[in-house]
Amino acid sequence: MDCTDPSMAGSPLCSQQNRQLSLPLGGQSTMPGGLPTGQLPSGQIYRDSGSLTPQYPYSNYPYSNYPQRTILPPEPLTEFQKFVASSTSQVLPIFGADLFRTVPSTFAPLDLTPVPPDYVIGPGDELRIRVWGQINFNADLRVDRSGEIYLPQVGNIHVAGLPFSGLDEQLRKSVGRVYRNFDLTASVAQIRAIQVYVAGRARRAGVYTVSSLSTLVDALFASGGPSVGGSMRHIQLKREGQVVTDFDLYSLLVHGDKSKDVKLLNGDVIFIPAVGPQVAVTGSVKAPGIYEMTAGDTIGNAISDAGGPSTLASGARVSVQRIAESRDQQAMEVAMDPAGLATSLAGGDILRVLAVTARFQKSVTLRGNTANPGHFAWHDGMRLSDLIPDRDSLLSRDYWWKRAQLGFPSPEFEPVPAFSTMRQPNTPVDLPGRAFQQPQRPFGQFGPPGASMSQQQNQANPQGANQPGQQQPIQQLPDQNGQQLSDFSNSPYANGYLNYPNSSDYPYPQQAAQRGANSSLAAEQTQLQTQNTPQIAERTDVRISAPEIDWNYAVIERLDRDTLKTSLIPFDLGKLVMQHDQSQNLELQPGDVVTVFSQGDIHVPLAQQTKYVRLEGEFVHAGIYSVNPGEGLRDLVQRAGGLSSNAYLYGSEFTRESTRVIQQARIDEYVQNLELQITRGALGAAASAAADVAAGTAVQSSGRELIARLRMIRATGRIVLEFKTDAIGQQEIPDIALEDGDRFVVPPVPSTVNVVGAVYDENSFLFQQARPSGAYLHLAGGPNRNADKKHSFIIRADGSVVSWSSANGLWGNTFEQLKVFPGDTIVVPEKGFNISGLRSVLAWSQLFSQFALGAASLAVATGR
Repeated sequence: MDCTDPSMAGSPLCSQQNRQLSLPLGGQSTMPGGLPTGQLPSGQIYRDSGSLTPQYPYSNYPYSNYPQRTILPPEPLTEFQKFVASSTSQVLPIFGADLFRTVPSTFAPLDLTPVPPDYVIGPGDELRIRVWGQINFNADLRVDRSGEIYLPQVGNIHVAGLPFSGLDEQLRKSVGRVYRNFDLTASVAQIRAIQVYVAGRARRAGVYTVSSLSTLVDALFASGGPSVGGSMRHIQLKREGQVVTDFDLYSLLVHGDKSKDVKLLNGDVIFIPAVGPQVAVTGSVKAPGIYEMTAGDTIGNAISDAGGPSTLASGARVSVQRIAESRDQQAMEVAMDPAGLATSLAGGDILRVLAVTARFQKSVTLRGNTANPGHFAWHDGMRLSDLIPDRDSLLSRDYWWKRAQLGFPSPEFEPVPAFSTMRQPNTPVDLPGRAFQQPQRPFGQFGPPGASMSQQQNQANPQGANQPGQQQPIQQLPDQNGQQLSDFSNSPYANGYLNYPNSSDYPYPQQAAQRGANSSLAAEQTQLQTQNTPQIAERTDVRISAPEIDWNYAVIERLDRDTLKTSLIPFDLGKLVMQHDQSQNLELQPGDVVTVFSQGDIHVPLAQQTKYVRLEGEFVHAGIYSVNPGEGLRDLVQRAGGLSSNAYLYGSEFTRESTRVIQQARIDEYVQNLELQITRGALGAAASAAADVAAGTAVQSSGRELIARLRMIRATGRIVLEFKTDAIGQQEIPDIALEDGDRFVVPPVPSTVNVVGAVYDENSFLFQQARPSGAYLHLAGGPNRNADKKHSFIIRADGSVVSWSSANGLWGNTFEQLKVFPGDTIVVPEKGFNISGLRSVLAWSQLFSQFALGAASLAVATGR
């Protein structure tokens, strides 16, 4: 049986053959390689796709109406595309080519399309006949090669050549010769398949089996359309050696005109000739690209094919780059008027529709710290006061937006970062966990598990919860013996909040369990991510809503039309707006740009800045104060009522944002240099004997862990004020100049000394006047076997550091005889590792003294 015959293609044997072949796209095709052709489900065009894979959903469902699609690989750039790219610096697409990048492998939706009345029945069509009455008959009958179908008791009926609208009448006549009193209906159950040929410059030339309802455009999409070298303007349909139609694909793509699209018949040939002359259209058009031109095309036609001018097209002229006499290039310009648009095109032309310039005519510009920046119309005699009439015109929208946010309630819950095992400096180490064995909770928060924040605050403060804006009281924690231990003194975590300047966001939880000495950094980082628990963390603050206006300086930028140079004309904004000084009310010219600066744009003298300073702790009236011109720290404390009787100036903490930025930069530089030294040492160890490879790997891993911990250290911005240990009274406070965001915390006199690090019992011990540092080390059980005793140091309550080496003298080392003061922290680091002579702990004391870090930073750096 010949399954290539359309009349036999639908037979059961051929259908079974097609199912066994199971082509990826549902059918077969006769290609130049000699592949066999087979029958396809009705309404489909199919082709062997090779390595191409359908990329669309629903394509594998047997009854889906979504046709499978094939993604075609991109074609290489043509010579003309490369030429245009060298001239315009942009690769322009060939217009219409992207439409065929994804081609349908089937036309399944045609299966659901009603057969039109003028459809001509032919061999291969399957007719569904239903007869009832004197005779009952239901069958699907295929039209054979002779154009007939066979009805039992009736005989052969010739139906080929009949239009579908006349099929019922023909069947009634034939059946009526034998039977009476009957009725019937006839429909096309399956339309026949036909073969068409796609030749010429097609993307995928070959023989295609298609539905008899398919048209020229359907076959073009199935074959991938013209290649980059094929024409889209002259696609010919040939039938029996005659050109039936010359189809211009641009009519469909540009104008939606499909009137010249015709239905295909068996044996039709679709021929795609070589592409004709091409032009490039770029610039301010809606669809820049490479366009094929036809005889008589003009510049206007090309711009119209490209979608017309865009919104930003100038409408003045079009730049044309043309190849003159097939030798040289020449440039020309034509006006965008009827005469210019009627200019004939030549192959190889590059059209560029010019865009409008960004220049404003007869306008001035106001920008910077203003309520309504923008462009404003200029008029004769216009002056600065017309542009900036009053003070309100200088309050930016951002200022009012931030002010408006102050009236909104804070979120009920905010995330609180829980840093595992971070001990609070100069406080009882892990005291809540050891004394009460309760779940960890934010620092300064104590109460029964599950108690609300307000309940816990009420327990900590019997007088009632603090009101918004009121300073948090210093918590006193009872130790196991019932004695009172200060909750904080020299700490960047005073009041349970990080003391970064201008930071008032989140408290850090006190950890209840001590971290194991050998836990890895990866485990700790996982713990950091999993222990973040939402807690109520609200703190009222007062800050400058937005950078304030620089009243002393504003400027006019003016372009000299003769020299095209820009000059700056400064003026005094304060005199203009507040004093109405006419000498500053300068006349404006078209094109002027007036810029109003804020104090955030240009640093003004310190005396002119608005400064808010926070005083916390042991002050008569702790709070946030606006600093008067010329007022120093001592004067501000005096204005706040002075210090309380329990103030501990030696343990006070003064932080500044500008200092924090500098300290953090130095820390980052320090860590970077240390990382470089460790890397060099590891490379040196790798070049040593093979027996040292394992040791070198372990050292390198330890070095990476150390660097990772050091990167977690954050500067506090603390400035050591060098108070004496017995400093009392505000007269001891230095009268230093203040900056916005400064923070001065004076704690009460603490009653403890902390011992942390490589000792047997890290803890906080009651301060006694006569005890030297060695006595506190003895109370902590002394250094353990991992201790690096000769690198021990003391972090004083005032932020200064005393190292072991600084205690060397003529009579030996006196570190253990050093006097200790309330709030001090004694640190015994663990032994480090050696990398080419580099000791990783050699700079612990130097690091903490240079950057004024607290013991909390040590906890971060060492992972304890």
